[in-house]
Amino acid sequence: MKAVTTFALPEAAVALLSEIADVAGPEGWRGELADADALLCLLTDRIDAAVLEGAPRLRIVANAVVGYEHVDVRACAARGIVVTNTPDVLTEATADLAWALILATVRRLPQAERSLRAGEFHGWGFWDYLGGDLAGGTLGIYGMGRIGQAVARRAGGFGMRVVYHSRTRLSAEEEARLGAEPVSFDDLLARSDVLTLHAPLAPDTRHAIGREALGRMKPGAFLVNTARGALVDEAALVEALRDGRLAGAGLDVYEREPELAPGLLELPNVVLLPHVGSATRETRTRMAMVAARNVHAVLGGHPPLTPVPT
Repeated sequence: MKAVTTFALPEAAVALLSEIADVAGPEGWRGELADADALLCLLTDRIDAAVLEGAPRLRIVANAVVGYEHVDVRACAARGIVVTNTPDVLTEATADLAWALILATVRRLPQAERSLRAGEFHGWGFWDYLGGDLAGGTLGIYGMGRIGQAVARRAGGFGMRVVYHSRTRLSAEEEARLGAEPVSFDDLLARSDVLTLHAPLAPDTRHAIGREALGRMKPGAFLVNTARGALVDEAALVEALRDGRLAGAGLDVYEREPELAPGLLELPNVVLLPHVGSATRETRTRMAMVAARNVHAVLGGHPPLTPVPT
């Protein structure tokens, strides 16, 4: 059997796959699909019907990330191909990154560092480099899945109240444990001093934070997005940041990656990161290993460990 990968695997993943298949790729991986039994891929790889047409033996598409919008799951199901992902593996790393963005954005840390590097720091000044407080404020969470809950767990350490809106409400016990209050979407916008996004991308969440929603947010609030870029209408966000409706934003994901909306780079009140939510050595290794274990299971005649719904 043969497993094709679109990215460089850690040695442990190669060793695991080699127990059951020959491993090919990542260079020229498309040319290896004609006799491939498994494909390990990333969110930057569009796996559509045309790709599947050139892989008649394929039994599994093992996605080494959580999201799977780039995989035509229906086309895979029609061909009897299993699709898997890596849920929960990157939860803590992404929650940490969300808080890093919250802190950097609210305290204006990148602006302060740029000023120091430019030689503008001449000693402590009473009114210099002022940001905002987190303690006593309200953290709003849009999407209370694994990552949203991990973000909520950390909020108590910063003295913040937590409100949330999610398609599925937590149990009363979970809400009590997290100190999280369920609210309507309108109340979430109106009450959040910091609004952080952790919802999946779906037709009903695309551009959920658009011009109308931004207009209903608390004046002077901050927006943070480490989930999916298209949850936010970036053009409308640029307007809200430019006219001062929002105090700032922190973004790790973008609507049309790697492109950014015109005007976003020039804004001084936005922190921009290059999609690094899961970028720790430990987390990325675990993601690759989950994908490899899924391939090992399916090619070995066993059920996948983490199948995506069809």
